[in-house]
Amino acid sequence: MKGHRISEILYWVISVISGYEAFARWETNRERALLFIGFSLLSIFMALFRRYYRKKFDKRSNSSE
Repeated sequence: MKGHRISEILYWVISVISGYEAFARWETNRERALLFIGFSLLSIFMALFRRYYRKKFDKRSNSSE
């Protein structure tokens, strides 16, 4: 299950980097900034999705032991 936690953390890192890039490019290239905002939102969604299923699998494996 450690791989699930690592992938969740990676999604958060991608979200932060994308958010920074969107902020940095907002004045110069707005289309590119909007693309990075989309990546950031998608990464947040994926991190929360992974977290939900990781907790669900942990609960299932703890109850079966």
